Amino acid sequence: MNQYWERIYNGIVKENPCIILMLGMCPTLAVTTSAMNGLGMGLSTLAVLVFSNMIISMMRNIIPDQVRLPAYIVIVATLVTIVDLSLQAYVPGLYKSLGIYIPLIVVNCIILGRAEAYANKVAPALAVFDGIGMGIGFTLALTAIGIVRELLGAGTVFGFELLPEAFEPIAIFVKAPGAFLVMAVLVAALNAAHISNAANKKVEGCDGCCSSCTKSCQEDGKEATEE
Repeated sequence: MNQYWERIYNGIVKENPCIILMLGMCPTLAVTTSAMNGLGMGLSTLAVLVFSNMIISMMRNIIPDQVRLPAYIVIVATLVTIVDLSLQAYVPGLYKSLGIYIPLIVVNCIILGRAEAYANKVAPALAVFDGIGMGIGFTLALTAIGIVRELLGAGTVFGFELLPEAFEPIAIFVKAPGAFLVMAVLVAALNAAHISNAANKKVEGCDGCCSSCTKSCQEDGKEATEE
C-alpha cells in the first residue's frame, strides 16, 4: 500500500484516535448529542490537524527542542482561533452548539500527540496525510456516536425524522450517561471482533490446546509474534 494512503487507513481503522487510542474523550462525550454536532466538531479538528501537522513538519528543523511544545501550542492556537472565528461568522448555529469545545481543540491530546509523535519527524506531505487520516477517523467516530445518540434520544438524524411517531425517544441518550453507554457498547463490540479475529489466527500445526502445547509450537508462536 502506498505510504500516503497507509497513513489515511491507519488513522481511520488501525489507530482511530477515538475508538482505538481513546484520545479526545472530552469532546467525544460532550458534543455528540446530535450527528451535526459530531460532524462539525470532527471537521473542525480535521482542519486544525492537517494544517498544524503541515506547519510543524515544515518548521521541524527550525524549532529548538527546548521550546517545541510551547511552539506547537502557539501554532495550534492560531489555527484554532481561525476556525473559531470562521464558525462564528459563517455557521453561528453550530458555533453556539459546540460552544467552549472549539477553543479547547488547542489542548486536544490528538493534535499535540500527532505533532510530537509524527509530524515533527517526517516530511510535510506525510504529515498532511497523517492529519487527514486521523481527522477523518475522528470525524467518522464522532458522527457515528452522534447519529446513534440523536436517533435513540430524539428520533431524528441530522434533524430529519426517521423513526415512527409511536417511538418514544429515550432522553438519557442525549444526556451525559448516554454518551458513556454508546461509547462503551461501541468499544466492546470492536474488542469482541478483535478477540474473535485473534482467536482464529492459530500457529500452523497448533491443536488449539495451549496447556499441552509442544515446544516446537511455542517457538513457532514466538517467531510469529516477533514478526
